[in-house]
Amino acid sequence: MSLVTIILNILLPPLAVFLKHGVGTTLLISIVLTLLAWLPGVIHAFLVNK
Repeated sequence: MSLVTIILNILLPPLAVFLKHGVGTTLLISIVLTLLAWLPGVIHAFLVNK
């Protein structure tokens, strides 16, 4: 995982997921989790972008 990916995971989790996986259910889950609360979105982004 590069430094840029780590920074994007923290600041903009859906963007980091989009760059790794494109448009799909993973991105939708990331957007929903980030909108509900920022921390679950960050955790999801780190788990998905291992």
